Amino acid sequence: MTTKRKLIGRLVPCRCFRGEEEQVPKEIFSFERTLEELYLDANQIEELPKQLFNCQALRKLSIPDNDLSNLPTTIASLVNLKELDISKNGIQEFPDNIKCCKCLSVVEASVNPITKLPEGFTQLLNLTQLFLNDAFLEYLPANFGRLSKLRILELRENHLKTMPKSIHRLSQLERLDLGSNEFTELPEVLEQIHNLKELWLDNNSLQTIPGSIGKLRQLRYLDLAKNRIESLDADISGCESLEDLLLSSNMLQQLPETIGMLKKLTTLKVDDNQLTSLPNTVGSLSLLEEFDCSCNELESLPPTIGYLLNLRTFAADENFLTELPREIGNCKNVTVMSLRSNKLEFLPDEIGQMTKLRVLNLSDNRLKNLPYTFTKLKDLAALWLSDNQSKALIPLQTEAHPETKQRVLTNYMFPQQPRHDEDYQSDSDSFNPALWEEQRQQRMTVAFDFEEKKEEEEEDNSVEINLKRYPTPYPEDLKNMVKSVPPQHRSLSSQNTSSPPQNTSSNSINQAHHSIYPATAYIQPKHASNPPYMHPAHNSIRPDL
Repeated sequence: MTTKRKLIGRLVPCRCFRGEEEQVPKEIFSFERTLEELYLDANQIEELPKQLFNCQALRKLSIPDNDLSNLPTTIASLVNLKELDISKNGIQEFPDNIKCCKCLSVVEASVNPITKLPEGFTQLLNLTQLFLNDAFLEYLPANFGRLSKLRILELRENHLKTMPKSIHRLSQLERLDLGSNEFTELPEVLEQIHNLKELWLDNNSLQTIPGSIGKLRQLRYLDLAKNRIESLDADISGCESLEDLLLSSNMLQQLPETIGMLKKLTTLKVDDNQLTSLPNTVGSLSLLEEFDCSCNELESLPPTIGYLLNLRTFAADENFLTELPREIGNCKNVTVMSLRSNKLEFLPDEIGQMTKLRVLNLSDNRLKNLPYTFTKLKDLAALWLSDNQSKALIPLQTEAHPETKQRVLTNYMFPQQPRHDEDYQSDSDSFNPALWEEQRQQRMTVAFDFEEKKEEEEEDNSVEINLKRYPTPYPEDLKNMVKSVPPQHRSLSSQNTSSPPQNTSSNSINQAHHSIYPATAYIQPKHASNPPYMHPAHNSIRPDL
């Protein structure tokens, strides 16, 4: 009894074939009748050899990250090919006769300068997964809907503005990624793809989300971030299976009350919008685990937030919150909570009930102290009270409140001081020429008027100096100062200058260094008998002699 053996050829990433007549070893094609899988990843291949297309049994061909500029028409001979990976090459188009590869199920062609798909591509009726991210597609063939077995379609980072009407025939489509394209409105045909479970439309130019999106009752993941959406239709509640809703970086001014009907929602991100309030129905999202409403205009949080018993991560940074509802203490499963850059003046005692808190960010607020119930937060590993805080958790000490006489917790960071904009100048505004010149005038250095004492000079070659303070001169001025020094002082350069200066008295200087740096002196402090050696460059600007 004989069994069919599956033969796999794998050429590991190698640069050794570049410049040779054949970039794929000929030995591979000695098995052309039985070869089923061939991996040629990252080998700088510029052209596929003709022998490759004689491998009739080939089921998987992987040639990503090479230097291919075209896909030869002879690929039509690979009639048993099921998986094709040509990503990260320089391929500009598919040959029309790729339609002969009837068995193709998975095509990965991302990161290629492909501008359009041929009509023959729509005859790949067994295609289930198509990845064409980061290409130059401006439109899809009108009869694209013929690919009715597609389950995954990724067209991220293209130039698409519309979708063909036939796309509603993709009845088995579960994942559709249209992120980073040029859509200005939601394609109407999407509402007819009832089996859709994941939909990416982030980083487009959408302004409204029609209520028809509520017809996608199987939808679990919806990403609408980085658009220009001003309102969200109340009929979004029809997406009853929705688990992740991302609305970050839009222009939303309010959320519909019906958002509370999304009972299966576990992640809700509405950060970086223009929300002034949150609907009370947000408390109905009983399964919510992650909630981010940062960078809005919220002045308060609804008390119903206390019903979010499964909440684990909560962020409300950069709002206008002056207080927190007492009910927030019921969110006992929260481990990370960030309330940075608000106007909080106090925290409710109930926050001590959030015993699973591990990270709490309260920096840039107006808190005067912390409630004593913080002592119950045994798992707290990081408490941020300042943007420039050096340690994650700074010890707190007990103190009596001056007015209520209740026990509170405090440390040297309290009371918090609100941040001023002038404390955070940009790099472009940090340099003021007028101010710099004024500061330069104030910086002083030691300059000297020399009085020659010939008798002492003959004995120990020292010079008595009278110290006066003048503004630090420019290098050009220093050159002029050198010229003004008497020749006898400059002629001392013949002495050895390689060794460091020896300790001198308070009215003497090292002659060797004085000859090179006439405006530099080493002054011995009165309180020290052996001053450390200091290089002349630390005391003045060295002139370019």
